[in-house]
Amino acid sequence: MNISKHSEKWMQLPRNVIAGPGALESVGPICRSMRLKGRALIVTGRTTKGIAGDAVAESLRKNGYEADFLIVESATMENVEKAKSAAKDANAEFLLGVGGGKAIDIAKLASSQLDMYFISVPTAASHDGIASSRASIIQNGKSVSNQAEAPLCVIADTGIIMKSPYRLLASGCGDIISNYTAVLDWRLAARLRNTYISEYSAALSEMTARMVLDYARDIKPGLEESVRLVVKALVSSSVAMSIAGSSAPASGSEHKFSHMLDQIAPKPALHGEQCGVGTIMMMYLHGGDWQRIRDALKTIGAPTTAAELGIDDKYIIEALVKAHNIRPERYTILGDKDLPREAAVNIARTTKVIE
Repeated sequence: MNISKHSEKWMQLPRNVIAGPGALESVGPICRSMRLKGRALIVTGRTTKGIAGDAVAESLRKNGYEADFLIVESATMENVEKAKSAAKDANAEFLLGVGGGKAIDIAKLASSQLDMYFISVPTAASHDGIASSRASIIQNGKSVSNQAEAPLCVIADTGIIMKSPYRLLASGCGDIISNYTAVLDWRLAARLRNTYISEYSAALSEMTARMVLDYARDIKPGLEESVRLVVKALVSSSVAMSIAGSSAPASGSEHKFSHMLDQIAPKPALHGEQCGVGTIMMMYLHGGDWQRIRDALKTIGAPTTAAELGIDDKYIIEALVKAHNIRPERYTILGDKDLPREAAVNIARTTKVIE
């Protein structure tokens, strides 16, 4: 293991993680306990403002903070700039992202660029961005992962997340389970390309995926315990990335496949859903137990086929062929050349992703 070039690394981790029913009421007291001062800017969506944003603002006001809102609809650099301007205009001292990935990623990147504290308040558990130091922002029509800073605190109200569509929670499980193939790719790159690998980060990432795999039968709609388990796993996955200083422990060939689908499919599925299906096929390529991955996703209620993703077979094949072009600097089992089309068809058919 080559560590000489990486002897000093910064690890950004959330200072507090609060997960449980009614957690929104603790937003104000938590800000007080962390000695945050001044006004707050709440970045949220139109729907999530009513679901959680207003309650967050009320908790802040009860604890002596004034709060302003910025409503956003999409995770674009234009909205990041709007958040920065809104924060400056309001003389905000810290930002909160309240909602799904879009609001959280905008607030995360804007706060990083403004050198302000950021608090993550997710209303769904659909991917591991809720606690990571990466922000996915659309640039030139493509989703780009930007380095930001990890949230100072994650406050996940499991009562609210439980009421969000179960499909989002199942998608989060797909994103977590994909850590298995991400770590396999990371180890492969370490062997073949002498890529730096953090064994501690890799072990944490694998443990997180195994936890969801082992408890797949316990993850069901309407169960607060299910939400709590998935939220903890998403936070652990984010911590693994922070320890590594990159997204490598949670993003490999399966994520390349998903991002390529985003580019070519007329109507892509959810990120975690696509990563889950990608994990089935990439585990097959790695010679691992892809059937167990597929069975766990089925048990949870996540898609395992192109039909369940709502994506035509031809786009699945095309994504497999071209996926290596996504982040070419990150070496994975897909190599650095187009996958032969016959091989792509064989992979998808063998794993029953396509008929």
